[in-house]
Amino acid sequence: MNAIKSNARKTDLTVTHVLAELLERLERSAVPVGAEQYRSVVQHLVSELGEVEPGTALGALLDSHPAAAELYENVYYQHAGLCRSALDASLAAERQAKEVLDRAMRRAMDRSNPSHKEDPTHGKS
Repeated sequence: MNAIKSNARKTDLTVTHVLAELLERLERSAVPVGAEQYRSVVQHLVSELGEVEPGTALGALLDSHPAAAELYENVYYQHAGLCRSALDASLAAERQAKEVLDRAMRRAMDRSNPSHKEDPTHGKS
């Protein structure tokens, strides 16, 4: 008898929610967490994320669990890129970094190549 694998995705996110909550607790734990325990939770969550139906319920779960959202982005990067990152925040950070780099470049150029000589009598009567 041939087993037929269903392409239907899970819509019940109970297990996914429990694993996402557990990952959040491990991420915020003040007590060191064993690598095997952490790896096990991550592997189970990755497996669950691969079986759940994408949509608003999954989006809400990921919005409320940043560690799970980051894991989701990393696992599905080849398909969706940084789909969970806030675009406005990313663009603002990029603009700010560019402005800082531009200012630093201008200062460096001004110091190494002064285009005007200072008048030693400037400001004196």
